[in-house]
Amino acid sequence: MIYLASQSPRRKELLQQIGIDFQQIHSEIDETPLPDEAPEAYVIRMAKEKALAGWEQLSVDQRPPMPVLAADTSVILRMKILGKPRNEQQACDMLLSLSGNSHEVITAVAVTDGNDLSVKVSKTIVQMTSFDRAVAQAYVATGEPMDKAGAYGIQGKGALLVENMTGSYSGVVGLPLKDTADLLQNLGISPWHS
Repeated sequence: MIYLASQSPRRKELLQQIGIDFQQIHSEIDETPLPDEAPEAYVIRMAKEKALAGWEQLSVDQRPPMPVLAADTSVILRMKILGKPRNEQQACDMLLSLSGNSHEVITAVAVTDGNDLSVKVSKTIVQMTSFDRAVAQAYVATGEPMDKAGAYGIQGKGALLVENMTGSYSGVVGLPLKDTADLLQNLGISPWHS
């Protein structure tokens, strides 16, 4: 068994999809980017910090020590990180900036057993369809964009805005399953034998 240092229902569903036995734990960190921090470096730092914070939380909660898995996902447009929108107007603006453009989704996955900390990075290029403000506003009105990096969820109605992609679908959702399985197998945890 492992701990998932995330409250994301999407990451929970993805881990369940590959049959990994886990418990979710809380992992609170400051997610503010450092000055001039490159997007990939930011995503890697966030995943590592979440995993380490999760590991520290085990002793606070008096839980038995088992590997802690964490991840972080960012949507990158023209070297700028598009985080979760603060309000509906910002969500609409983000969506319109993505309309007709390609962007990169970077997800870093980190796992620690208290001794080692390993990280893998998934990069996916997503090409969005061209859409107007009315479509962006209709999508925002569904509420789906409000807790998503880049203001869209490819696993929901946001898929209607995606023309094509190159890379990991599960990485765009928030947990690249191949990379996750590789990290866990290095610790002797195999989805093939769970």
